[in-house]
Amino acid sequence: MCTVCGCGEGETTIEHGHNHHGDHEHTHDYGQGAAHAHAPGLSQARMVQIEQDILGKNNQYAAANRDYFKQHEILALNLVSSPGSGKTTLLTETIALLQDSLVISVIEGDQQTTHDAERIRATGVKALQINTGKGCHLDAHQVGHALENLKPEANSLLFIENVGNLVCPAGFDLGEAHKVVILSVTEGEDKPLKYPDMFYAADLMILNKVDLLPYVDFDVDLCLQYARQVNPRIKIIRLSAKTGVGMRSWEQWLKASRSLQLVGCD
Repeated sequence: MCTVCGCGEGETTIEHGHNHHGDHEHTHDYGQGAAHAHAPGLSQARMVQIEQDILGKNNQYAAANRDYFKQHEILALNLVSSPGSGKTTLLTETIALLQDSLVISVIEGDQQTTHDAERIRATGVKALQINTGKGCHLDAHQVGHALENLKPEANSLLFIENVGNLVCPAGFDLGEAHKVVILSVTEGEDKPLKYPDMFYAADLMILNKVDLLPYVDFDVDLCLQYARQVNPRIKIIRLSAKTGVGMRSWEQWLKASRSLQLVGCD
């Protein structure tokens, strides 16, 4: 896992400037032990120490991001999912729904290409792409640099679309107010059990692409049971960004979160 090896810092490129170049590349090797991972030549104790150092450093940057969001009254949401869950389409439809009433900007995370940022910019809102190279998630330091370039407006809504990955983003605080996990019905209903850290870390789960339920073998009730088994406090919205089902519930959740943030109750 990247919290052990630190590969998340390698080869990052942020649009309009900042570059971070790692000096190593390798494949991931999972294993057992206190670190819940295996790396040749490293003891479990050493891996745990490295992980603690990486996350401790990340948490310092996350705290700085959180202070920035608080000072500028920006509601920041970290959208996490597997690849292909429909995050970017959800974002473009959300922007269409809200951009007349809220100022919105987006930080996009992907290993390569600026395709998603270009889709967002086509809606008329500001977006900035972070390409992580071999990195499998965004970290708080990268987001901090992105904020310097993006300059989101005060009293606004900021979406951070993380790299498609249900593992590593769970462990990295970006300074966001909430993690929102998106799961589509084209995936397995047992994802909450297979990737519990992510569903435990999220405050909201969006079950996306529900318009496809007549065509796929997906047990909604069992999926929701698994999600609540992992995280009893998680809120759930059934949604189709394509047909608009559930979008009003999503809008209400966003505006309620925004109101709670403004009165300091988030």
